[in-house]
Amino acid sequence: MAPPVAAEVDGPVGTADARAKSGAQSVRSVVERILYLNARKHVRQTMENHWDINDPDVADMVVHLARESRKEEKESPKKGDAVDTFCEKLESVGAETSRNTADILMGIVARIDGIIDRLAPSKSPRAAGVRKRANSSDNKDSAFPGLSIHNETTKDRPELKLDRPEERDGVAPLSATAEHLILEEMPYRERVKYEREKKRREHERSMDRKLEDYHRRDRRRSRTRSRSRSRDRRRRHDRSRSRSRDKRRGDSKRSSDLQPLELYTIHRGTVQRVMEYGCFVAFRTQEGEKEGLVHVGEILPASSAGRSRMSASDLVKRNQSVYVKIVGLAGTKISLSMREADQKTGEDLRPRNASSSKSIRPGDSAYHGANSIPIGGATTNAAARSGRGSQTGIRLDLDQGAGSSSSSSSGRQAKQHLNDYELWEARQLRASGVLDASDMPDFDPRNREETKEEVELEVADAEPKFLAGQTAKTGVILSPVRIVKEPDGSLQRAAIQQSTLAQERRESKQAMQEQVIKAIPKDMSRPWEDPNPNQGERTLAQNLRSITMSSTAQNQNRKHGAPTGVSYGQRSALPMREQRESLPIFKLRSQLLQAMAENQVLIVIGETGSGKTTQMTQYMAEAGYADQGIIGCTQPRRVAAITVAKRVAEEYGCRLGQEVGYTIRFEDHTSPETRIKYMTDGMLLREALADPLLKKYSVIMLDEAHERTIHTDVLFGLCKEAIRQRNDLKLIVTSATLDAEKFSRYFFDSHIFTIPGRTFPVEILYSNEPEEDYVQAALMTVMQIHLTEQPGDILVFLTGQEEIDTACQLLDERMAQLAPMNPPPLIPMGVYAAQPSEVQSSIFEPAPAGSRKCVVATNIAEASITIDGIYFVVDPGFAKIKTFNAKTQMDALIVTPISQANARQRAGRAGRTGPGKCYRLYTEKAFRTEMLPSAVPEIQRSNLSNVVLTLKAMGINDLLGFDFMDAPPVQTLINSLEALWQLGALDDEGLLTKLGRKMAEFPMPPEQSKMLLASVDLGCADEAITVVAMLSVQNVFYRPRDKQAVADQKKSKFNSPEGDHVTLLEVYKAWSRNRFSAPWCYENFIQVRSLRKAQDVRKQLIGIMDRYRLEINSCGQDYNRLRQAIAAGYFNNLCRRDPNEGYRVMRDLQQVYIHPSSALYQKNPEWVIYYELVMTTREYIREVCTVEPEWMPKIAPNMFKQADSRGISRMKASEKIEPLYSKYVTNPSQNIDGLTRNHESLLRYHDRDALRTLARRKC
Repeated sequence: MAPPVAAEVDGPVGTADARAKSGAQSVRSVVERILYLNARKHVRQTMENHWDINDPDVADMVVHLARESRKEEKESPKKGDAVDTFCEKLESVGAETSRNTADILMGIVARIDGIIDRLAPSKSPRAAGVRKRANSSDNKDSAFPGLSIHNETTKDRPELKLDRPEERDGVAPLSATAEHLILEEMPYRERVKYEREKKRREHERSMDRKLEDYHRRDRRRSRTRSRSRSRDRRRRHDRSRSRSRDKRRGDSKRSSDLQPLELYTIHRGTVQRVMEYGCFVAFRTQEGEKEGLVHVGEILPASSAGRSRMSASDLVKRNQSVYVKIVGLAGTKISLSMREADQKTGEDLRPRNASSSKSIRPGDSAYHGANSIPIGGATTNAAARSGRGSQTGIRLDLDQGAGSSSSSSSGRQAKQHLNDYELWEARQLRASGVLDASDMPDFDPRNREETKEEVELEVADAEPKFLAGQTAKTGVILSPVRIVKEPDGSLQRAAIQQSTLAQERRESKQAMQEQVIKAIPKDMSRPWEDPNPNQGERTLAQNLRSITMSSTAQNQNRKHGAPTGVSYGQRSALPMREQRESLPIFKLRSQLLQAMAENQVLIVIGETGSGKTTQMTQYMAEAGYADQGIIGCTQPRRVAAITVAKRVAEEYGCRLGQEVGYTIRFEDHTSPETRIKYMTDGMLLREALADPLLKKYSVIMLDEAHERTIHTDVLFGLCKEAIRQRNDLKLIVTSATLDAEKFSRYFFDSHIFTIPGRTFPVEILYSNEPEEDYVQAALMTVMQIHLTEQPGDILVFLTGQEEIDTACQLLDERMAQLAPMNPPPLIPMGVYAAQPSEVQSSIFEPAPAGSRKCVVATNIAEASITIDGIYFVVDPGFAKIKTFNAKTQMDALIVTPISQANARQRAGRAGRTGPGKCYRLYTEKAFRTEMLPSAVPEIQRSNLSNVVLTLKAMGINDLLGFDFMDAPPVQTLINSLEALWQLGALDDEGLLTKLGRKMAEFPMPPEQSKMLLASVDLGCADEAITVVAMLSVQNVFYRPRDKQAVADQKKSKFNSPEGDHVTLLEVYKAWSRNRFSAPWCYENFIQVRSLRKAQDVRKQLIGIMDRYRLEINSCGQDYNRLRQAIAAGYFNNLCRRDPNEGYRVMRDLQQVYIHPSSALYQKNPEWVIYYELVMTTREYIREVCTVEPEWMPKIAPNMFKQADSRGISRMKASEKIEPLYSKYVTNPSQNIDGLTRNHESLLRYHDRDALRTLARRKC
């Protein structure tokens, strides 16, 4: 291509003197001039890359022509006009372009336009990259420019494009290593079945290839029949000779690459499994793939130091590429040795025959795992050689001086951290000659030196540049969204008082349990009172106690009246067709399809149980919408997506996963034949990340939109934009409440279609006076209904598991007290999320004749499930919701009053079967004045870091300009951006980094994504995947009420000094060693359902890591690396031990406490990082892990820095100095506080003079 000639045009073109003169006469500011020069610099770089031209005059001309083209496009907006105009202008100034060059110019113009949009100055006074909206009345753009950065597309930033492997039938193939890791997660029978099925598929593909080759040769022969015989004979001779030559060449090549299966031959292989006694290595020979055992004594040479003290996991890692030598053959068993083969060159270090002297070259085609690593486990890329990880840029030298671990601390005592007071005391005693250096508690006898002093950390008060002056660090305080209408009302007072009442009930229950314990014989109760009993004594006492509680815990009323059969949902004896036709929506089928055809967006209002979720998708498929694309239906809950998909597949007459399937996080049951797809709203949001226009869908149905989850609200805006660009896309929004007008106004004043439900009149009864204890009021109302009202089941709404369990227990006790009066049986049934599915399904069973069922449920029974037979509803008016405090960066579950819409929804549950009654345990005035009209959307009360990261990955940087139905609080958005910047997902300009783009691909919070990517750099991805999978499930351990001590003893076997994360890892490893046994879980009080779910999550994470070619290595027992990876993701949750009590969060100095269920409870490590913080009676931190303070400035430089030794840190300034002695204390033992006890421990083994000195100082 000929370079364009600089022409005389208006603007910054011409000679350098002319440009200087023009710049001097211009009214541009200094900032605008700098931005323009920066833009020209990027344009010159782009021109040099694509045109091989580096001329500033030509760059000025290109900028000017591009601006003119964009200006003309705004005057006549048509798709592609700017690019065509730009090409024409380039040709008019002498650019000779061919047709192929024109295609390249399209991409160049796109990149130049993106550069100009971000960097070039404009005529309007605004910050670079900030889009000014037309609505000048809204001043948020100017006040918060970090929230209104210009949007971008993937073409603007090609460096963020991730390499994805090619997919076959919509599924990315797994590498050999990933497939091996997933096979290890399968039980033996499933693994054999999988390998058999894999061989069958490979055989079928081989037969297909052979058949295709046969037909190809047959066609070739038919074409050559007309040729002469001599020529044909010569050709056959040449072909035969060529085949022989090729065969000889192939045989010689294979024989040179692969060694035969003989003694003393050297092969290259990959470590498959690491055991305590050695490792198994897979390798290839001329006879095929083999596997042998390398004993731990055959890994290192005999002269290696410390060889006898090392285990196999310290020497090799899984998926590591090694050279092995066959030293023994006994049938199918192969003994291998690594110490007789050079691990760098493959040469034989101890030749025993001629063949073994051949060395394997590193380039030979031996067995290579997809993620194989060299011996020692060190990565060889440039990033690793520079000391930083290739994925996150994390420092790889963190383990230097990191303290002791289970693998590196042999022969060395653990470091003991001392605070300033203890160090001063120890130094004074040492200076006076009382203590020797070897007597100091932090002395290392191996290195003959003292451990370094404690590292003092400070929180770096650095702000990202794009949020300068907008965060709370500069004094910006914004009011949060109010989730309570009347903070001083009777409902809010009752909600606050309920926590105190719940504490009193717990204390009363504990007192009753202690009385039962005291009733045990003295010799058995003594271990129970002993805080540190001998192992087994407390367990024996607990077992005796559980024997005495055999049948008294459950009264005869409940035991004889409870349903005996267990079924998953309510079953009907009617045929499937009659069941579908009995639903209210069936009568409106034709009208509904007509409304869908006439409207691109349709709002459907229907009561729960009307059939809109299960029938509408089938109606659309029968009408032909599935022929144009998939019919997608979102659900706010995973359980709902699974159960609805199973029901629709049953009605549709297909196997689940074929024509009807579902997708939830870490689980995909779809296929290329899927026509109807149910999924969680979060999964559709992740699909929009790769395809914003959702091109593979013909219909999108947003079900249960009234719940207003975070993902549903974001999907509102994305689907609204997709509809603007796709005329063939249909959008259906369904809701169970009557707030359709708001949805209609948001979606272009769309049509509303109402499905009348099978409802009966419901009588509403209000309380005359406000109730202080709504739990007791609800139980009294239930007893009144049961004893005075007509037959019919009762539905009670409470806030959580603790209240539900307490209510069921109290109902049992009260019915037992009324047993002499012979009342009709009452069957209390609790429903909450943590229950097993078979227990939840029992609520659908009808009550036995002559008895009444009382279902005590959370707000899940408002709209998500339908229970027939309910005639009475007891509504205290409260629900437990999750809220995010932007100031403390903490999620909390708090009890708040419900909205008026929720109250109407609860009352409607009583009119499903017949006329019913709703008992509202609050006044009518409170309903009208203290309840919000509708619930506060989740997007206004939750942490939005994950949502913001997803929007950034889609190129949506203007968060204020995004079309939310209800905009989230500005404070929450700013905190989310700041947290992402600290994690490294955003740069100083507020744009997504390559690390942030990778983090967006993981369906999990950004902290866990960063943890996984850091584990790749640190070589512990295998363990980190397991930890993340275990954290994704809840309630791994369970404590039966009558066997709590036994369960605690079983759990203590897995406790790790590194913390709860490693404890969960050890649990999963133990389960794997026991072949994923369910009886083993029952024996150790571990929920097998949780472990199986964690196993499924682990498989999915392995697939995601393999899809983006991330190495999955194991760190063995070196848990320092794992702890560093955890700290890389959760450094924001760093805590330090408070000298008085508990811990202080470094971020805001909030006082927290380790949860009693933690493995570190009462261990009191100096520095910890927690996974979550919960508020009950105290602020408890759960899933706690120990860390070293010297890691933090390297892991999180934007968050922490080492404190200045010349000053005092904020943490030290907040500490209180308490007196060692006070004459006002009546108990003399209280004068010796914890600090003095530590001093006394320093002198435990020293002379009496030092003890006398300490005693005199106390007095």
